[in-house]
Amino acid sequence: MLKSLFLIIVCAVALQAFCEPSAKYQVATIVDVKLHQSAGDSSSSAVASYDVSVKGADSIYLVLYTDTLGTGTVRYVPGRELLVHVGKNTITYNDISGRSQEVPIISQKPVTNMSHLERFREYLTE
Repeated sequence: MLKSLFLIIVCAVALQAFCEPSAKYQVATIVDVKLHQSAGDSSSSAVASYDVSVKGADSIYLVLYTDTLGTGTVRYVPGRELLVHVGKNTITYNDISGRSQEVPIISQKPVTNMSHLERFREYLTE
């Protein structure tokens, strides 16, 4: 009995060593949203894309969000906080339905390089 209990404990510990670690999510704030200016296509039938600035723990990320539903509600979300997982080239978040969505990171800059206007906006939202 003691040997089988010991074997179960060893197997449980070993199983955790082989499992992939869970993604670490962090709280981020949407700082700014602007309509993305694409270089090539200017047709009105195209799906709208937006440049969204997201402030994480130590960086501000500029991501490209594509409004697949065509609602345009992303324009009204600056100041909203959400949980994000920052990857190497993408940011993952859960949409309002709880589905995981991934957006590409266009650029990244440290928080310390914020302009005075961005600092003032941060002050107002805190």
